[in-house]
Amino acid sequence: MTSSRDSFSRRRDIGFAVLAIAAVVAVSAAGQLATYPNLAPWYAGLAKPSFNPPNWVFAPAWSVLYALMAFALWRILRLAPSPLRRSALLLFFIQLALNGAWSWMFFAAHSPLLGLANIVPQWLVIVATIVAFYRLDRTAAWCLIPLAAWVGYASVLNAALWWLNG
Repeated sequence: MTSSRDSFSRRRDIGFAVLAIAAVVAVSAAGQLATYPNLAPWYAGLAKPSFNPPNWVFAPAWSVLYALMAFALWRILRLAPSPLRRSALLLFFIQLALNGAWSWMFFAAHSPLLGLANIVPQWLVIVATIVAFYRLDRTAAWCLIPLAAWVGYASVLNAALWWLNG
């Protein structure tokens, strides 16, 4: 027999999972609204560096990254409220907002320069989020390492696209 405390804890964990998934999916969907209509002809017509991956790489890469982000967020949401948790969550949501805004700045505005103005601070906030998460939950922090690596690579790619097409 489960206690009412176990039942409450399970419902709370499910609620936090729904919140984490909803936040990440909402940003992903908003980004897709800006990205997909601008893949052709605008993005397809840009000069690309030799290290530009094929378009099919982006959807599976981002799917994995968004899943890891949601899992990391869920782990932090489950922790007891504290000033450190609040700061870590603030950093997470700032990087998430920057993530969603990048698609609008780069794709919808057709501006690699605006994208670059977003993605460099975005990467810095991701690194700060990893540090803050590490102080609370090492697993959550490790889940964001692939995001930092990908956004670091994307920053270089974004800079190259601006340089080649500016």
